[in-house]
Amino acid sequence: MSQNLAFADYAVFIIYFIVVSTYGYTIYRKREKNEHDAKAYFLAEGTLTWWAIGASLIASNISAEQFIGMSGEGFFLGIAVAAYEWIAAIALIIVAVWFIPVYLKNKIYTMPQFLKTRYNESTALIMAVFWLFLYVFVNLTSILYLGAVAINGLAGGEYLHAIMIGLALFALLISLGGMKVVAYTDVIQVAVLIIGGLVTSYIALTTVGEYFGFGHDAIAGFNVLMEKAPEHFKMIIPEPTAASSQNDINKYLTFPGLMSYLAGIWIINLNYWGCNQYITQRALGADLQTARNGILFAGMLKLLMPLIVMLPGIAAFVLHENGHLPQLVGGKDGAYSAMLTFLPTGLKGLSVAALTAAIVASLAGKVNSISTIYTLDVHKKYIQKEATDRAQVNIGRYAVFAAMLLAVLFTWNDVLGIGGVGGFTYIQKYTGFISPGVFAMFFLGMFWKRTTGTAAIVGVISGFLLSVLFNEFAPALFGNETLLYTAFANGKGGFEIPFHICMGLSFVFTMLLMIAISFAGPKVNPKAFELDTEMFKIKPQTTVLIVITLLIIFALYVKFW
Repeated sequence: MSQNLAFADYAVFIIYFIVVSTYGYTIYRKREKNEHDAKAYFLAEGTLTWWAIGASLIASNISAEQFIGMSGEGFFLGIAVAAYEWIAAIALIIVAVWFIPVYLKNKIYTMPQFLKTRYNESTALIMAVFWLFLYVFVNLTSILYLGAVAINGLAGGEYLHAIMIGLALFALLISLGGMKVVAYTDVIQVAVLIIGGLVTSYIALTTVGEYFGFGHDAIAGFNVLMEKAPEHFKMIIPEPTAASSQNDINKYLTFPGLMSYLAGIWIINLNYWGCNQYITQRALGADLQTARNGILFAGMLKLLMPLIVMLPGIAAFVLHENGHLPQLVGGKDGAYSAMLTFLPTGLKGLSVAALTAAIVASLAGKVNSISTIYTLDVHKKYIQKEATDRAQVNIGRYAVFAAMLLAVLFTWNDVLGIGGVGGFTYIQKYTGFISPGVFAMFFLGMFWKRTTGTAAIVGVISGFLLSVLFNEFAPALFGNETLLYTAFANGKGGFEIPFHICMGLSFVFTMLLMIAISFAGPKVNPKAFELDTEMFKIKPQTTVLIVITLLIIFALYVKFW
């Protein structure tokens, strides 16, 4: 037994493992008659309820990079980082009302299929290969590495590789059953994630209350946080001045205040939630109303996430600043693990189970998406065109094994250097460069009939090149102060443009370029989607869900502006 986890903690964790595995096997047995139905395996077509879709979206989204990375940003930035979650809730409304109807009406099952249907086969193949590499070598590896490191730290620090293998095998066990097993086990995973996360936040607040003389009182603990760190409860980070410290400049570089809301944060969220196989796959097999309800349910759950993954980071900051957190190791990214040390025996096991649930759900969802894209968009189209449903399911399972094996091999000794730059930064760096071009390609493809295939390919390439230009070279080439941006000293001898602003600039110029190229084509592209107003009409109960979500977000921004 390690110094951090007691027998009761291991017992709680083992019970969690048994419950999830048993439930997953039960779901698998129920679909055995459709075991070799390709659409049932990859999409669980027509069998997912709205609550399963919503829970699966959240379980797949929340992983180690949120628990560790976002808690760390809570330690550093404060509540401003909650914008990622609350703007995501609005993005999910947009996806539910306007994106999903386009996908479902045109019977789109994968994102490469969307590109082939709307543009051409070359665009689809290029992006299918890109997404496979991105999902395996960026997302899957970083989730596995971050998760193994986090749990290993709580288990005593001597079991990294054993934990890595355990996480991979657990995810394989779930994902081999197909999307229905993944989605319905996600319901348990997200329940454990929320309960365990709320327990951790409650203990964090009561710990703060006790250290500052208010007893075992969570509300008093929250008031202490607001009193001791008022700057951590401001949504808008002010633009630096000549008198600003390097720490304040670094905060603005990470999240550039109001400019973030005019630029990158929308691109990040709309691209992630609306143009991402890993996410949209959950809703693509359902009918429109079920898909919409599930997505909106996920949006409401997103409102809770800052309470779970960010608040412990702010608590860690206040305790650390007042000398009450000597166990903090590794700077801001150690904040969540440090707060877990305050949990009593048993509850610590529940929190580890919550962290494991988040990691395993994300791994299972990711490898399922990898196998779907590979099987339907690469293997069946270019390698085995006459593959039967049985063959497709088997190929999908081989792809699951191969993807997970590659992830383990590349994280075993951290070949990709994820630990050096930090998992959250690693993911943002490599996905953020491509997001402006991909989102422009999808957005114009859905809603502007003139957009051409040539414009799409140019858009993806130019979006990437423009992202590299603004992020890496613009200050040196064009100066630190221009009409388009202001670059700030990064404390490392250079100047940087805030990442969100870089994304916004890349997106705008990519859109302009794609529009200019498309004007050289026909007024209506022959492959344009047919849209009608009926597709976008929403039922009264859907309107109620949207209004409630927006009112809650409005109230939160009024409170913490």
